[in-house]
Amino acid sequence: MSKTIYISSKIENISKIESLVDQIYEEYSLEAVVYGNILVALLEAVTNSILHGNKLNPEKQVKVSYSLTDEFIEFSISDEGEGFDFDNIPDPTRPRNVEKPNGRGVFLMSHLTDELVYNKDNCEIIMRFKI
Repeated sequence: MSKTIYISSKIENISKIESLVDQIYEEYSLEAVVYGNILVALLEAVTNSILHGNKLNPEKQVKVSYSLTDEFIEFSISDEGEGFDFDNIPDPTRPRNVEKPNGRGVFLMSHLTDELVYNKDNCEIIMRFKI
């Protein structure tokens, strides 16, 4: 099973992602912990795509795809931005970075997913969650 949706880069479209996760949760009877992890990680990824990737340009789209296997649910989130240096994001838990706003979303995503991959060529993040 797989599905793709596109949203314009308006912050209010985050509610469409919340609805998608709710639908997946009910349709596939996911555990509550998996649901919570997916919800937070996916909202972080899409918010980053809207704000940082597409810079709130409503003419630009964020693409969210998901597929389901017996073991995993995988999400792909891509935007029309220029990408970022995924390997050099400041660790928000280090004392010198605690008050800096950068890095928190990726930190959360990396701790809530079972696998997180960044594809710079496609401005895409792939998240896998064991189900």
